[in-house]
Amino acid sequence: ESASVVPSTSERADPLLFLKPPSAALPAGGAIRYPAGVTRLDPEAEMAIVIGRRARAVSASEAVPCIAGVTAFNDVSARNYQRQDAQWTRAKGFDTFAPVGPWMAVGLAPDRLGVTCRVNGRQRQSGSTADLIFPVAALIPFISRIMTLEPGDLIATGTPAGIAPIEIGDRVEVEVEGIGVLENRVEAPVA
Repeated sequence: ESASVVPSTSERADPLLFLKPPSAALPAGGAIRYPAGVTRLDPEAEMAIVIGRRARAVSASEAVPCIAGVTAFNDVSARNYQRQDAQWTRAKGFDTFAPVGPWMAVGLAPDRLGVTCRVNGRQRQSGSTADLIFPVAALIPFISRIMTLEPGDLIATGTPAGIAPIEIGDRVEVEVEGIGVLENRVEAPVA
């Protein structure tokens, strides 16, 4: 749904790709910092694929063996910057904007998992990876034709409908079926 909240990005023939810097990574229990200048901050509940072996120009049939496991991911987004900028680095690249975990699950079929987001205990998003616009078997080949995927790389796979803003003090939970709950609180920026 992320692309649907930004004009001119909702209907695409190919997946929309962007990178998050390593400094955006945040473990379960860490604080999502609400940056100064951001007027709308949204969580996006997603399943992330953890790459387990080097992948370059793999086919759809070679995609699943490249997966080490799956985990919960929160693609935190500064929506005002996402709408304003021609590309999404600033909107999605702030420190703490990539909560991930609490652990990686091995052996789960990534194409049929429930994905849920709760804020302060109230459900905001609920969907299934079966409803992804681009399935895992298409994402890995597409991305690996552009860049080599290395062990430990994460691919966030998209978010269900129901995106709504979060505020300082909120508790955000992203749950992926079979993995567990990724929980983070939203806090003011560090001065």
